[in-house]
Amino acid sequence: MGYSAHIDTFARDHLPPRSEWPELVFSLPELQYPERLNCASELLDRMAARHPERLCLQGAGLRWSYAELLEQANRIAHVLTQDMGLVPGNRVLLRAPNHPMLVAAWFAVMKTGGIAVTTMPLLRAKELTEVVNKAQISHALCDGRLREELEHARSNCPTLQQVVYWGEGGSLEARMAHKPTHFANVETASDDTCLIAFTSGTTGQPKGCMHFHRDVLAICDTFGKYILRATPDDVFIGSPPLAFTFGLGGLVLFPMRIGASSVLLEKASPDLLLPAIAEYRASVVFTSPTAYRAMAAQAQKFDLTSLRKCVSAGEPLPASTRKLWKEATGIELIDGIGATEMLHIFISHTEEEARPGATGKPVPGYQACVLDEAGQPLPPGRVGRLAVKGPTGCRYLADERQRNYVQHGWNITGDAYLVDEEGYFVYQARTDDMIVSAGYNIAGPEVEDALLLHPAVAECAVVGAPDPERGQIVKAYVVLRAGVEPSAALVKELQDFVKQKIAPYKYPRAIEFRESLPRTQTGKLQRYLLRKEAEQKRV
Repeated sequence: MGYSAHIDTFARDHLPPRSEWPELVFSLPELQYPERLNCASELLDRMAARHPERLCLQGAGLRWSYAELLEQANRIAHVLTQDMGLVPGNRVLLRAPNHPMLVAAWFAVMKTGGIAVTTMPLLRAKELTEVVNKAQISHALCDGRLREELEHARSNCPTLQQVVYWGEGGSLEARMAHKPTHFANVETASDDTCLIAFTSGTTGQPKGCMHFHRDVLAICDTFGKYILRATPDDVFIGSPPLAFTFGLGGLVLFPMRIGASSVLLEKASPDLLLPAIAEYRASVVFTSPTAYRAMAAQAQKFDLTSLRKCVSAGEPLPASTRKLWKEATGIELIDGIGATEMLHIFISHTEEEARPGATGKPVPGYQACVLDEAGQPLPPGRVGRLAVKGPTGCRYLADERQRNYVQHGWNITGDAYLVDEEGYFVYQARTDDMIVSAGYNIAGPEVEDALLLHPAVAECAVVGAPDPERGQIVKAYVVLRAGVEPSAALVKELQDFVKQKIAPYKYPRAIEFRESLPRTQTGKLQRYLLRKEAEQKRV
């Protein structure tokens, strides 16, 4: 590792042992970064020097050029260092909905050599306390509208000494007004930690993932450059929170790496995202498969002619959703699988190479394979554990689960995949979502995809439920479309429908209708909660 600029050495002291790191691969010329590197210098300062008047961010009544964002970030950096006493290596909690001020605060932390810990706006005091204490966070910048939960958490967070709010009841803007518009960025090492991204908790136990300054650029120079292939004239928009690395990459890092602009929406549900695309003439959208499915039904009501590229990630993309979106818009979805541990997407495809049902191939700069339980590569067509390596990789903050995620140099993502004869990676399930029923291995998402083809089904989740005869049976939790009433007749209709779409032994022997499904704040389905429920009911 390079010579760190961090005075507070907490991050380096709590990295996993080097022997537990994944193998890092820097196979592309773009990935040969210098030893001293501050990602803010590359993404913001350099672009502001080249194109100061170019539009960078808009939203919530604001339109900031690159020069204006730089000025805001520099002023906040002075507040952090002069007023709040931040030294390089301190962790800074950032809390806000997607908003230009959150981006300015994030870049200010980068500039000062601090470490950003951005959290989902809906986190409660208990969850905030866990994050603050695990990362030993000392400083916080927070939207005043989110004050209540943070103040509730503070009494149980002894390390959190400096908190400044902006907006409602805040003082940040007043402090910024008297600060210089120039700031000398700290010359951090390329392998200094610059952000700790906490997983969204699909297992109920969040983990802190530590990423370096060079990692921030690496995802731009791999997926951003070779798969997304956007231009400086593109206008980015989307739904994922900036606390979610899918959102940070798609709405901040990727556009700013090429001098494009981004629209930040504080609320971006499907019924709000569609009119926003039309209003801002957005051309690149990042959102989830669930959102694309919902938007497809309403797409014809809006002028979406500005759209060029649509990226789907965060959960598996059903082939039926891909088809619906293309029929509604004419645009082929760019699907991808990423992980908070890897920072962003590592398997994907360009629009020209898309194949229904397949996630794609390794993003240039990454390697991937499918392993058996002994850690040996499997031949095409065999289902096993997805393993990946590249310029980014898993480094958990003081977490024993590091040894489970990294094995023999590979990042083991927890996904079950197969590779077809042409090298396409085809998603099967999360490894803990594989259902073993009467000796058959059944992938829950395959059953979900079949159910979603039925016109009565809006959403569904499939898990294994305990069964005394079969070990497990396939159980489906189904949310019906508006106006459709649940009934025993509909249960049988859905079961027969699935039998016609996939192998009959995979059909759901139990179907339960629900008003909604449990999801994380980033929209990921929390099947583990449904599994627990099914186990307790002993269907």
